[in-house]
Amino acid sequence: MLRLENIKKSFVQPDGKRVPILDVPSFEIAAGEQVVLIGPSGCGKTTLLHIISGITKPDSGKVFVDGTELTRYSESTRDRIRADKIGYVFQTFNLLDGFSALENVLLGISFGAKRSSPARAKELLEKVGLGHRLGNKPHQMSVGEKQRVAVARAVANRPALLLADEPTANIDPQNQQQVVQLIKDTCREENIAMLMVTHSMEVANQFDRVVQLDELNRVVADLRSTASAASSEGGDA
Repeated sequence: MLRLENIKKSFVQPDGKRVPILDVPSFEIAAGEQVVLIGPSGCGKTTLLHIISGITKPDSGKVFVDGTELTRYSESTRDRIRADKIGYVFQTFNLLDGFSALENVLLGISFGAKRSSPARAKELLEKVGLGHRLGNKPHQMSVGEKQRVAVARAVANRPALLLADEPTANIDPQNQQQVVQLIKDTCREENIAMLMVTHSMEVANQFDRVVQLDELNRVVADLRSTASAASSEGGDA
């Protein structure tokens, strides 16, 4: 369902120096599989999701989603592919304030070629426990309710893959487990593969497959190795 091959990404600093942030030799997720990627803030988790979704293009390497190589296409084509094949749950929800819960999900549907029906938008909101909030706008909902709308919107077009970027970061600890379980249950019922990134071990412990980013990303691994060597040398001195 998802396959990465030799993904590399760096950013250019104001002085022109390139700073590597990602070096991922390979990574795969099977159809319907649920995986969590864990690592501290600033280690490239969101950048990796942006590359997988086609929002950002890597410096080199290939991304395959549901048999389609995203990295070979232009930005506009990647946008169309993402609308059909990839759902995205953002850390900050990215809901439109002037639109109701139902309208936010319908807007997500409108970007895809599959053209899911308005009835599906209502059905999904009812499934995530918001059947009584269809007409409410984001400012009229709690943080947890807004996250539920975001989940419904992300799966509305029946994507092959769902990406979730720290979906519990803005939710109180008491409700974190419920939100993660909601995303997992929804993906399982819709047969959607899922990759979630987090820095929380409490979230990671809800998954059978946990991948440490410092083991996947050679940039982080090399930095840790260098720091460890420097520390050892200092200790010997």
